[in-house]
Amino acid sequence: MNSWPQYVTELPEGHPVKVYFEENHLIQSLLSQLSSSDAEQDFELFFNLFNQLAEVEKRFARKENQLFPYLEKHGWTGPSQGMWAFHDEIRDLFREVRACIEAKTLNKISRIIKRIAGELFHLMEVEEHRLFPNALDLLSEDDWKEMREGDVEIGWMLTQEPAPYPVSEAERKVEKGEEAGGEEYVHPGEDRRKRRLPFSTDDRIRMNEGYLATEQLNLMLQFMPVDLTYVDENDLVVFYNRGDNRVFPRSSGIIGREVKFCHPPKSLDPVLQILEEFKKGTQDTAEFWINFKGDKKINIRYFAVRDKDDNYKGVIEMSQDITEILKIEGQKCLLDLS
Repeated sequence: MNSWPQYVTELPEGHPVKVYFEENHLIQSLLSQLSSSDAEQDFELFFNLFNQLAEVEKRFARKENQLFPYLEKHGWTGPSQGMWAFHDEIRDLFREVRACIEAKTLNKISRIIKRIAGELFHLMEVEEHRLFPNALDLLSEDDWKEMREGDVEIGWMLTQEPAPYPVSEAERKVEKGEEAGGEEYVHPGEDRRKRRLPFSTDDRIRMNEGYLATEQLNLMLQFMPVDLTYVDENDLVVFYNRGDNRVFPRSSGIIGREVKFCHPPKSLDPVLQILEEFKKGTQDTAEFWINFKGDKKINIRYFAVRDKDDNYKGVIEMSQDITEILKIEGQKCLLDLS
């Protein structure tokens, strides 16, 4: 901790920026151990350390889906473009290591690990000297509190959950030896407070063909085995379904975000082209599929949404893991439950 900048040491425990620095400490430790390991001589040790380091993906996901959207709201869009692309370059290196493991070409791994170490150290340096200081200047205390709630949804690469932030009144009383009480703790996943958003959040509970209570609608969307994201006619993300088995991570920080900042730079142009065709009315659907995390096949589909007068009202993005569906053969009748 003594090596941390003063602006970090002065932050309260559990502050999102302080948590990023705690992860930095872990990354540096893992890289040091990996540099001393030998995948050919002690593969199990190497593999365990490498998998721990690969949890840096959670850190990338929090930055891309949490920190960057808040910076965008304050007019700083650079990190969403440049740093996200840098994340993807590091992800590619991790994929190279896994490819070497699968091909049993372990003699090539050491060179790739050195490149990963160099890229991560460079990334942490940029974060320390530019990203985090500027973020602390731009964002309000309310921004950081909201961000922490969304961070919980994505998770951390730390072995233990960070200290709570902000500390609740009940926790303060416990720390002081006073009797607990006051406001009841609400888990971030159950927090339904209205946030400052650039669009109306009126509850449109009346459906075309029936009525649904808010709880019923949320549960229906939560348990659907697909990722759903709704982008309105102004290219703002207004909804995503919260499920336990999402293919791609999402958090509350994405709500109100411009869709052009929700995709890595290398895939941005095709997405914008799809939206343009939808708006012109020359196309209503788009579909593609990718290999994901080695053995999974993910189907991604876009659907233009139009009102009764055929006016463009946005787009639905649907992603689904179809790995097991592709294995289906023959038929199974509804009544055959065995």
